[in-house]
Amino acid sequence: MILEIKDVFKSFQQPGAGSLDVLTHINLSLSPGQTLAITGQSGSGKTTLLSLIAGLDNPDKGQVILDGQNLCGMTESRLSQYRAMKIGIVFQQFHLMPHLSALENISLPLEILRQKNIQEQTRAMLEKVGLNDRRHHLPGQLSGGECQRVAIARALIIRPALLLADEPTGNLDIETGEKVAQLLFDLVEKENKTLILVTHNPNLARRCQKIRNLEQGRLI
Repeated sequence: MILEIKDVFKSFQQPGAGSLDVLTHINLSLSPGQTLAITGQSGSGKTTLLSLIAGLDNPDKGQVILDGQNLCGMTESRLSQYRAMKIGIVFQQFHLMPHLSALENISLPLEILRQKNIQEQTRAMLEKVGLNDRRHHLPGQLSGGECQRVAIARALIIRPALLLADEPTGNLDIETGEKVAQLLFDLVEKENKTLILVTHNPNLARRCQKIRNLEQGRLI
């Protein structure tokens, strides 16, 4: 298994209202190359679950095991390093560095990891997402669809063990969103990536091999 979530609980303290249980008895496993859509109403805990899987937050109880390593047992420095090597994330709002070009945004994770042949790898990834002719443009000079293509390329450039996509088409019009979704799933299939997709879009969810719905803190 590339990912195992074992009996995870997560709650938050509400000022003057006690504890709010967001996730309870969450169990999930994914094999390499599998794709999973997580659906659910707003406030159902989808983003919280994604944060736990990404190692951006810790559960109150349970384990999140990625590629054989328990994220919950790591020091913060080790977790940051492991996350940088193993997890690629695509956000709804892109989260690109506004002062960096498309090429520089994509190469940034490789710079942080101090890898070799960075320019060669980045140019190859730019070709895959069809943005070689836009490589020197800043995010402010790109369309929303182009920005998301850059974000997808940045997430995949490290060859992650797990790709997380949080509403990747939610900030795009229907036509652009369909093109970006096609690109995402094409790349996931070609590179045999394990994908967890959070979405409100049922058509997008059905493109995944598995669908799980979050209801009242549980995966159905």
